[in-house]
Amino acid sequence: MVQNRWDDNKAAQLSKGLEELVYRSNLIGSDRSVCNWGGGNTSMKTIEKDFRGREIEVMWVKGSGSDLATMKAQHFTGLRLEDIRPLIEREEMSDEEMVEYLSHCMIDRKHPRPSIETLLHAFLPFKHVDHTHPDAIISICCTDNGKQIAEEIYGNRFVWVPYVRPGFTLSKMIAEGVKNNPNAELVLMEKHGLVTWGETAKECYDKTISIINEAEQYIRARIDETRVFGGQKYAALPPEERKAAFAEVLPVIRGAVSDQKRMIVTYDDADDVLQFVNSHDAPSLSQVGAACPDHLVHTKRVPLYVDWDPQSGDVSQLIEKVKEGIARFKEEYKAYFERNKQEGDQMFEPAPRVILIPGLGMVNTGKSLAMANVSGALYHRAIAVMKGATTLGNFVSLNEEESYQVEYWPLELYKLTLAPPEAEFSRKVALVTGGAGGIGSETCRRLAAEGAHVVVADLNIEGAEKVAAEINEAYGEGRALAVRMDVTNEEDVKRAFAETALAYGGVDIVVNNAGLATSSPFDETTLQEWNLNINVLGTGYFLVAREAFRQMKQQGIGGSMVFVGSKNSIYAGKNAAAYSAAKALETHLARCIAAEGGQYGIRVNSVLPDAVLQGSAIWNSAWREERAKAYGIEPDELEEYYRKRTTLLVNVYPKDIAEAIAFFASSKAEKTTGCMLTVDGGVPAAFPR
Repeated sequence: MVQNRWDDNKAAQLSKGLEELVYRSNLIGSDRSVCNWGGGNTSMKTIEKDFRGREIEVMWVKGSGSDLATMKAQHFTGLRLEDIRPLIEREEMSDEEMVEYLSHCMIDRKHPRPSIETLLHAFLPFKHVDHTHPDAIISICCTDNGKQIAEEIYGNRFVWVPYVRPGFTLSKMIAEGVKNNPNAELVLMEKHGLVTWGETAKECYDKTISIINEAEQYIRARIDETRVFGGQKYAALPPEERKAAFAEVLPVIRGAVSDQKRMIVTYDDADDVLQFVNSHDAPSLSQVGAACPDHLVHTKRVPLYVDWDPQSGDVSQLIEKVKEGIARFKEEYKAYFERNKQEGDQMFEPAPRVILIPGLGMVNTGKSLAMANVSGALYHRAIAVMKGATTLGNFVSLNEEESYQVEYWPLELYKLTLAPPEAEFSRKVALVTGGAGGIGSETCRRLAAEGAHVVVADLNIEGAEKVAAEINEAYGEGRALAVRMDVTNEEDVKRAFAETALAYGGVDIVVNNAGLATSSPFDETTLQEWNLNINVLGTGYFLVAREAFRQMKQQGIGGSMVFVGSKNSIYAGKNAAAYSAAKALETHLARCIAAEGGQYGIRVNSVLPDAVLQGSAIWNSAWREERAKAYGIEPDELEEYYRKRTTLLVNVYPKDIAEAIAFFASSKAEKTTGCMLTVDGGVPAAFPR
């Protein structure tokens, strides 16, 4: 049952008016079984004073593109009701006319564009109105015998409205239906949702919840879990096997759906998802259509169902079926677009947003982790609706033409324009080794600032978690992930890339940055010191690059690796033979991979910094004292010593290296590979030649 979350104590502290509407809206939106992400709308009517001090009746309604769960007062729009009410006398009104007309009714031009369903709220003579998409209600509205079911539940207290796309006509139908039924307490919109109302904010909210729970109780009493979706056909693979299979298949999926624009890819194996994908009826039910018009932009009309027998355990077969399925889905989507397109329509990426795999669960795609998660959250709602609808009768949905009209509806597409513009590294995933250090952490922040999803990999997991938390706080939950990685441990490296695939679907940028440094006269260099440098700076870079190469090749959409070498990669550093030799190994390894990776679109370049002391664990170790000793100076004189030996008379900082890394990883360097870029202030002895 849906929980009533109204708190009288909290409500009593609110000022009358808009604060009450915000509170009610947030309560409704916080339960996704009541209202979809980004969907639904609420309103209230108040008396305000206009710019001349006259009292006018104002309706406050949700602004387009906001989400009820998180919206604040500034996300609502105020409109003069005396200007809107006469519209009900009209016989018809186009969407374009409606939008233009409502723009003149706003009390403040700074307010957002009002909801698509503004007239629905305005035409109803109630102070508070809620329009929601509850699972239980849509189950009724998406059942072939829904009106009869509603009569059993609500008697004569409801108005049933046949499916019409939101706008003037639907708003007028609802208003007239309510006017003609004095017993009406709710409106059921076929294949769409619920409208309720009240004279106070609490009365309206309570009514919304109680109406939903009447339907919920009716459905629950009739559900037989053993027969849901036709019963179970397959058993889910054990959790660890599911995870291992997803780690293999997600990069393949990511490559297949990213041929036009890169996508972030996630997986979901929650119990309700597994119940659905493993059922007898999932192949047919999943292709009926969207459970609610609000889903279409984020889930497309139907998901891709992959016909794979999980009991075979053959992941290679699954990979082939996924590739074939995505290719087929794209062709079918293009045909769907061609059949229904209107002048000016521009086709979205044709790849699926939702992929259903028996035995494993669901895969979701989107331009960001947040948007992939939205697709997944909406399909959870679709599963709940199909469960309820098939318990009551047969699940029905919008037909193809109706679906297209919503998916490519200008008023719906307008919401997408409200999202911030995409940046250089939007849709891309970057893994940075040594991500907790000075250069590594600055690189993570630099890439995240331009849209990247970042994996902060470091042996120091506490430091990595701190950097990831800072990025998530600044740019949104899930934008960064911390993983523990010992670059010298092959299994550790493989696990880190598997975690990256499971979190985001794959990788586009890998920054080989983990490091250490030692200093000894050559004849005093021990085998232990030599092996330490070679293991971390040579073998470690090899292992990371090899796993990155494999995953990038598996995706088939190219990628970029940036090696953080050193001035010593091309300069024979005094008393640093082990370190310098390992750094030379790094840059030559980078060139070797560049030569081999070109045919796969994999670019590999190196940045050669020098004396980056700020924020560096290396320079806070014995290395500082060793280098000072080699130059015959005190440790605290090093920074000035290094500055003076540069031709530009500057110190080099982590942000300078991060900038060079970002350049190599960006589209600005898309035709550059096998290159070395010095960022050392100009040390003549290290000029490449």
